[in-house]
Amino acid sequence: MEKYCVTGMSCAACSAKVEKAVKKLDNVEEVSVNLLTNSMTVEGTAAPEEIIRAVENAGYGAYVDHSPLFAGETSSANPTGGNENFTDISNSSAEPAKKQKAGDSESKTVRNRLIASVCFLLPLMYCSMGHGMWGFPLPGFLSNPLAIAIVEMVLAAIVMFINRKFFINGLKGAIHLAPNMDTLVAMGSGISFLWSFAVLIRMTNVVSSGDLQTAHELLHSLYFESAAMILTLITVGKMLEAYSKGRTTDALKNLIKMAPNTACVLRAGKEVIIPAAGLQVGDLFKVRPGESIPADGIVTQGGSAVDESSLTGESIPVEKSVDDTVYTATINQTGVLICRAVKVGNDTSFAQIIRMVNDASATKAPIAKIADKVAGVFVPVVIIIAFLVTVIHLLTGASLEASITYGIAVLVVSCPCALGLATPVAIMVGSGVGARNGILFKNATVLENAGKATVVVLDKTGTLTKGVPKVVRIHPVDVSAEELLLNAGILESGSEHPLAKAITAACEDQSVTETTNANLEKGSRSGAINTDRKDGFSLEALGKTPLTNFEIHPGNGLSGDLNGNTLYGGNQKYLLSCPLSSGVCTRLNAPDTEDLLKQLSESGITPVFFATKDLFLGIIGIADTLKDDAVEAVKRMKEMKLDVIMLSGDNERTAKAVAANAGIDHVIADVLPGGKQEVIQKLQSEGKKVIMVGDGINDAPALTAADVGIAVHTGTDIAMDAAEIVLMKQSVCDIPNSIHLSRKVIKNIYENLFWAFCYNIIGIPLAAGALEPLFGWKLSPMFGAAAMSFSSFFVVSNALRLNLIRFPQPVITTNKPNQTTNVIQSEYTNQTTNVIQSDSKKTSDVCRPENANQTANIIQSEDTDQTINLKEIQTMEKTLVIEGMMCPMCEKHMREALNAMDGVTAEKVSHEEKCAVITAEREISFEELEKVVTDTGYKLLEIR
Repeated sequence: MEKYCVTGMSCAACSAKVEKAVKKLDNVEEVSVNLLTNSMTVEGTAAPEEIIRAVENAGYGAYVDHSPLFAGETSSANPTGGNENFTDISNSSAEPAKKQKAGDSESKTVRNRLIASVCFLLPLMYCSMGHGMWGFPLPGFLSNPLAIAIVEMVLAAIVMFINRKFFINGLKGAIHLAPNMDTLVAMGSGISFLWSFAVLIRMTNVVSSGDLQTAHELLHSLYFESAAMILTLITVGKMLEAYSKGRTTDALKNLIKMAPNTACVLRAGKEVIIPAAGLQVGDLFKVRPGESIPADGIVTQGGSAVDESSLTGESIPVEKSVDDTVYTATINQTGVLICRAVKVGNDTSFAQIIRMVNDASATKAPIAKIADKVAGVFVPVVIIIAFLVTVIHLLTGASLEASITYGIAVLVVSCPCALGLATPVAIMVGSGVGARNGILFKNATVLENAGKATVVVLDKTGTLTKGVPKVVRIHPVDVSAEELLLNAGILESGSEHPLAKAITAACEDQSVTETTNANLEKGSRSGAINTDRKDGFSLEALGKTPLTNFEIHPGNGLSGDLNGNTLYGGNQKYLLSCPLSSGVCTRLNAPDTEDLLKQLSESGITPVFFATKDLFLGIIGIADTLKDDAVEAVKRMKEMKLDVIMLSGDNERTAKAVAANAGIDHVIADVLPGGKQEVIQKLQSEGKKVIMVGDGINDAPALTAADVGIAVHTGTDIAMDAAEIVLMKQSVCDIPNSIHLSRKVIKNIYENLFWAFCYNIIGIPLAAGALEPLFGWKLSPMFGAAAMSFSSFFVVSNALRLNLIRFPQPVITTNKPNQTTNVIQSEYTNQTTNVIQSDSKKTSDVCRPENANQTANIIQSEDTDQTINLKEIQTMEKTLVIEGMMCPMCEKHMREALNAMDGVTAEKVSHEEKCAVITAEREISFEELEKVVTDTGYKLLEIR
């Protein structure tokens, strides 16, 4: 898609003409001309020179827009932002600066034109209306009516010269058979002047014959003041319109201003200040407190709290330490950070946000096509109507003067601008509101379609849940628990799937208290790693394991060869399809196994099976937790009359358990990646407008197939590329927020279009005198010009109301002990249940919690003395209601104090909601928490 700047457009008729001219070209697939930003986007293979020529032949100017969006971006001549081109860095921002100055210069020119016009219009109005209607005194040299008429003509001519732009552009449009708003204004003012000039010639004849009485009467037939007043009032409207249009782009301008201009890089041990555009990938840069981060990078040294509100809209600072990611234009608040640049210039997340907002404003919503069609024929139709009105009044006995007055009123009251601005101003403001709140719309079409959706399909992992699953159950069968975990870790270490990461993390986290020789021998038979380590299983050791022929079977499982044996891992259905012995298959389908699966699934735990050809290694249970605002988000979507469906690759029982906790009634489970797309298409075939929300690579086909695809920013780049809306925060509530915003924007567009059409439908008949016989209503050309001026201003001002949209704060729902997304149920408190028994009569126990509120997973194999103490997996979440926090710094102090407590992690601290959500790995009394809160300077009111 190529972007162009178009010059010379003044109304919707102009943009329609340009669009039509470019569409006629071969190899042009799609054209969108935006009157608000004076820009044009073209899709196709047509040469830029050919496109520019077509625009010029239509009577306008155009040039390719190569300018970067902000000074931190690199120029096309220096795509890497290399330091060798420092002399060119200034040029990288020259063009946007030039465009900004051009915009400021144009506003200044309009203002100066208006001031000059008023200076000459006031004495003109004094002579014409002040003296003629109210008898105001005039200087002695103006006692002759002919002198008065000549002065009025000179003053009107000066005002017309000051506003000659209307006549020049209007004439160009007429010559190119593309009349526009300037043509209407020029015709209205010009005809008034020419009529008055003809009356002036008649006055000279009357005065030369000595008939001063008739000459005084003819003064009332002069319309020099109308000729000047029309131009001045239209200029007032242009000034107000320019001011309002400028405010619609404030969101984008403010975003651009956030980009830092300089960066402090470390070169040969020294700090060097360079332009931000000079950063290269791999550079080390230093950010002090209060400074803006100049590139996306990885923290290599230091720690700090970073304000990421420019990206996410979230006001609470995010703690950063070594190996954490930082983003361009976010603000370092407390400590000094040294980071390594990984994305610079156009590749940064900040640049992508600006590009999305800019592209969204440059495109057109489907609803705009109605206005475009009308605008394309609007001006010629108005000219014809004005001519017919004049002729009709003449034929019905009106004087020539009165008939021309009606025709002029029709010309100046008609306003194609309001039609042209109705849609783009609302799209621009709506996109800006979304960007400020971390919701990015890629184009205007999706901004319209999101509000029309009837079904929302939600992926589970990473969308509804936090996307960080943990191992919560280990059930070994033919091997020890240690060997099961090791074999699983080796196999899963080659996968990036969230479940695989949970298993490899469990390998690192667990500690072995005792390992017997018998187990080592058994481990050798199963293909496990033999180890006498007492401090856990190193992933480095796993990485060095000779696993060969590794294969991923999307949506099913994994396989790979280890020490001559093939390891299989995945869901039950996948393992049953593998070449396993009959004994293993029998145990995979055994009643005890089915009972365990039912138990796990009902608890929202996903089972992962592991086996070799001759051994059923066991089952590892993995669970994920719902995001804090998931329940609130689902509730809001239901209140918006949306059908909410959860789509998951998990088994049906597990998926239903998670969905029940989130409040979702409809679940589609056991779906492979390709099947997700089929589900979306099936819903669409039923006539439903579908929104798909996901974050993984496997969601990309479904995101593309849906009417609207929404991706979570923390997901994969492929998912974000496939989606049309990107959520920069992990909040599930941003899904209903984006739909709510879309509905508000569409409502605003309908209001604007209603006003634009209604204004012209009422204004033109009123100006034509059609309502005069019935109601006595008549519209003079001057009042028509004033109405035309304020119509566009009204439309733009109405769109600016979208800035008042405020999204409700999400209600945080903490996980209760019986919430089964990540809880090992307390019914096992005082019992050990034997769940799987192999042919050799070996028995392995379920994880046994020590008490109802705290679960330490202890796995003990009865035929050995081996005991594996797994790191405590089950935790509790509590919400502390705290009084006295006033700002983000208060939040920071409270967060640090809570994190300093043994076994406590502060998940969220908010001074606005007056609460802190903590995760506790042990039972904590109210008194203990109260002391910590009080010592920090605040008051603990209650614990929920």
